[in-house]
Amino acid sequence: MSTTMTIRIEPAVKDRLDRLSEATRRSKSFLAAEAIREYVETNEWQIQEIRAALAEADAGDFASDGEVKSVTDKWNGRAD
Repeated sequence: MSTTMTIRIEPAVKDRLDRLSEATRRSKSFLAAEAIREYVETNEWQIQEIRAALAEADAGDFASDGEVKSVTDKWNGRAD
């Protein structure tokens, strides 16, 4: 099931959407809905990861100085 939503976009973006719709043989509605779905999924994921990281930080779950040094030493080494 789907619902209807009205949005405002810049004329240049609408023109690009028109061209993309023609090139892909997909409706503008399909392309816009897909773009919004992907945007929402990405941002939900980011927020979830940020909240998890903040919870770890609040719990004091940090890498030790030795662990950080080990990683930086690994990446600072020469790749001959």
